[in-house]
Amino acid sequence: MIRGAVAIFTRDFKKFLSNPFVIVMTLFMPVMYLVIFGNAMGGTITHIPIGVVQDQPYMTETPLFTAAVEEIRNFHQPDKPSMFDVTIYSSEEVAKLALSQGRISAAVIFPSELSADHVVRVYEDSSDYMVPSLIEAGISSAMAGTGSPDPVAINRIYGQIDYIQFFGVGVIVMAIFMTTMMGGAFALIRDRELGIIEGYLVTPVKRSSIILGTIGSTTVRAFLAGVIIFIFDILITGVAVRRIEDFLLVLIVIFIASIGVTSLVVALASRFSTQQEYASVVAFFNLILFMTSGAFYPTIGMPGWLSWIAWFNPEAYTVHALRSIILRGQGIDIIGTDLVALGIFSTLAIFLGIATYRRTLE
Repeated sequence: MIRGAVAIFTRDFKKFLSNPFVIVMTLFMPVMYLVIFGNAMGGTITHIPIGVVQDQPYMTETPLFTAAVEEIRNFHQPDKPSMFDVTIYSSEEVAKLALSQGRISAAVIFPSELSADHVVRVYEDSSDYMVPSLIEAGISSAMAGTGSPDPVAINRIYGQIDYIQFFGVGVIVMAIFMTTMMGGAFALIRDRELGIIEGYLVTPVKRSSIILGTIGSTTVRAFLAGVIIFIFDILITGVAVRRIEDFLLVLIVIFIASIGVTSLVVALASRFSTQQEYASVVAFFNLILFMTSGAFYPTIGMPGWLSWIAWFNPEAYTVHALRSIILRGQGIDIIGTDLVALGIFSTLAIFLGIATYRRTLE
């Protein structure tokens, strides 16, 4: 019995050592989880963009306004950069417009004189987790620093957003990636291992048809998974999509993201001959893309080098677009940039997937 166990152990261990790529990825992934996950979730949120306005009638800046703005600009945690980037607006309407367009996270309206009927009004984007509470703490600290009483009226323009609602939007993107990774890509590698791909090549079916059919089938599965999770998100988290236009926009975003992610995953899967090697690499991509998408934690809290990854991350644009529609009720005028970025990514990913898969077939 012992000799048999030793023989099996020796065989399996030699098989493990024969694949250095898997060994490296096995050791590399925990380190990357420490670096990426630790920085993405544990970063200090700084440089929150906010707008300040002195209420009408406005002739000159009052001492209260000048002192409060200075306190807000200097507000920071120990050994950290300033928490707020302050922009002074000419009117309340202009500041609120910037807030609705997502250019600032809050608009702070200071009255010419504090009283029971004239208080500091804060209008804040309540859809971004943790940021509203930091804004409120900063404004309260600024008022205390001026020596004035603290009559502050908080207006969360999108209502009270719980973390499950904030995170629920990101789960839709996770469903798209997981379906593509586990369903389509693994099936592609399995078909190659079983010789099914070679069987296609002896049929009249064109090679381009094989590629487009594979991408199309996996895209539909990813799209259906995203829609199903979107419906569960509504039922579980309690978010409300009140307009049919918003619902259709969500479907468009999910579909474009599904095309891009599928094409990218097909391109990756085409480079590997075994499921084990592919799983190691795609787990790394999943970590990078999902952690920097803003699904878990606001991207504003990430260090600079990680924020740069988010600029090129298609999942970040998908999360932002879905969160804008679902939580904020915003339309095409706000998510237009996200759709353009996703469109460019999907187009490039399709060409990459076709080129890589064609090379594999040849």
